[in-house]
Amino acid sequence: QSQPSTAPGAPPPPNLSTVKAHYTGTLEDGTEFDSSRSRGPPFSFQIGMRQVIKGWDVGFASMRVGERAVLKIRSDYGYGGGGSPPKIPGGATLLFDVELLGYQKSLKDAALMTIEEKKTTATRI
Repeated sequence: QSQPSTAPGAPPPPNLSTVKAHYTGTLEDGTEFDSSRSRGPPFSFQIGMRQVIKGWDVGFASMRVGERAVLKIRSDYGYGGGGSPPKIPGGATLLFDVELLGYQKSLKDAALMTIEEKKTTATRI
């Protein structure tokens, strides 16, 4: 298994990496609708797998470990015209105060590995 990247300034997480992050989501009027910080443990998801809204896949893929940013996400990159009732109305632009705490690259698919990569991976696991 690959080592997690938690060093500040590490390159942005590649596609399919599992990221660990903190976030607070608000509507444009400042109403908070969700926060990992309030719950305590960081939130994790895999980039590029549609586990989260498109704005997160795009935004986190450009961040570096330790970076904090505000992602302003249009509805077409968020929850669309239907929203996510009852807290997020249809067509809402969302603001997420996010911090990339670290990430772990996914293992390369075995079908795409060379024989040497397969041997190296097998000895690490």
